[in-house]
Amino acid sequence: MLLTINNEYQSVNSPSDLAELVGTLLETEHEFDQSKEHFYAIGLNTKNVVQYIDLVSLGTLDASLVHPRESFRHAVAMGVSSVAFAHNHPSGNVTPSNQDYLVTKKLVDAGKILGIDVIDHVIVGNDSSSYFSIHEHCPQYWKKI
Repeated sequence: MLLTINNEYQSVNSPSDLAELVGTLLETEHEFDQSKEHFYAIGLNTKNVVQYIDLVSLGTLDASLVHPRESFRHAVAMGVSSVAFAHNHPSGNVTPSNQDYLVTKKLVDAGKILGIDVIDHVIVGNDSSSYFSIHEHCPQYWKKI
C-alpha cells in the first residue's frame, strides 16, 4: 500500500515525530490487523517533509519480512532525499530484536549504496506512546564510509 502525500505537509524532525506518524497510521487499521507487525518506509524530501508512506510488509504477530529491494523501490522511483523506516511491536515492548538490528544495518548499507540517506528506524509499541529509535541507540550504523 502506497500513500502519497499531496496537501498534507508533515515534517519528520525527530524520532518522536516518526513514532507519532506510525501510531496514527496504526490507529486507522482494522482491529485484526493491529495485532500484526507493520513495516513502513517513509520517503522524505530535503526538508524532511513526508512525500509518501509505503507499507512494505504486513507481517504476523511477531515478525515481518523486510528486504531492501522492496524497502527502497518507491524512494528510487520518486527520487526522495531520505527514507525513515518504522515498524510496530504489537506486544507493546519496543525493545529491538536481533533481527531488527540486522535489518536496520542492511537497510542503512543499502541506502548508502543508493545515495539515499536512512535517517532512522523507529519501533513503536501498540497501545502506548513508547518507541525506540535505533539511530539514537546505535549511531555506529550511520557512520560514513
